[in-house]
Amino acid sequence: MVQIMEPFKAISPTLDLSVVIPVYNEADNLAALHAELTAVLSQLGCSYEIIAVDDGSTDDGFQLLCRLQADDPHLRIIRFRRNFGQTAAFAAGFDHARGQLVVTIDADGQNDPADIPRLLEVMEGGEYDIVSGWRKNRKEPFLTRKLPSMIANRLIASTSDVHLHDRGCSLKVYRYDLVRQMHLYGELHRFIPEVASMIGARVAEVPVNDRPRRAGQSKYGALSRTPRVILDLLTVSFLLSYSGRPMQLFGRIGLTLGGLGGGIGLYLAGAKIAHGIMEGIDGFRAYRIGTSPWLMLAVLLTVLGVQFIVLGLLGEIIIRTYYEAQGKPIYAVREIREPEEER
Repeated sequence: MVQIMEPFKAISPTLDLSVVIPVYNEADNLAALHAELTAVLSQLGCSYEIIAVDDGSTDDGFQLLCRLQADDPHLRIIRFRRNFGQTAAFAAGFDHARGQLVVTIDADGQNDPADIPRLLEVMEGGEYDIVSGWRKNRKEPFLTRKLPSMIANRLIASTSDVHLHDRGCSLKVYRYDLVRQMHLYGELHRFIPEVASMIGARVAEVPVNDRPRRAGQSKYGALSRTPRVILDLLTVSFLLSYSGRPMQLFGRIGLTLGGLGGGIGLYLAGAKIAHGIMEGIDGFRAYRIGTSPWLMLAVLLTVLGVQFIVLGLLGEIIIRTYYEAQGKPIYAVREIREPEEER
């Protein structure tokens, strides 16, 4: 889940740019990506840092990052104790970023670092808080990747005011103050623009280059990812509409079910009374509702209605407790390696 934290205590950034890279078993791609990033960032004429978040990799990625850091004072490494997922990696990078602008990019080399200056140019106009990459010509299978992505984007756009073509692209630029106001949970890193829009964040989209993976295999299979994406869609829809007022959702469902159950119960009671009157007048056999399936349905709907209303009340209590409690990190850092000159 992604949640905006209030109130926000501003912390002044000390650099111009931070680049956050979540890393999980990408040892074969790190050296080339680091070289490309260094070449692009060094030409910008600004102070910068590269934050590589090792998300519990089991390959030689961490050792390679340490060797790269020995020759690059801009590289910082955050190493998790285990694999916490991409959302937690982004959260750790955001928490430790020191740049006025924060860039996120994948470690597999499919995002092109050469696109970063174009995103920064749009951001420097001052109109937007997030600039998102759009892989306009994606080099992926249509049925297993492009089509599900198109459907998901359409569904999310219909429930929010953010109309993006590509929510799965990790190449994005955020303003520092926005990053410091966001607390990430669950698996909703791909929906950060939608949740950020709840506090008025303005989002732009820029076409970027999509490159084939250099080495290794994708960590996200199409079939295994589909159920998670569907659940994420439900979650983000709830967050956008009812995250601060769960009673409005569960209460409506409860009132609807309870009303249906009560209506059926009243109808059965009326029918019983009417048949009793007819029996007294014309000798009709009494109408039995005790064994009627409609009575069972009426009781079930009424009970479900009460349960949903109680669920809404509990949700309201939990939401208020959450907002009033201090945030707790969703990751555990094993170590943070700073460049030699900062030690």
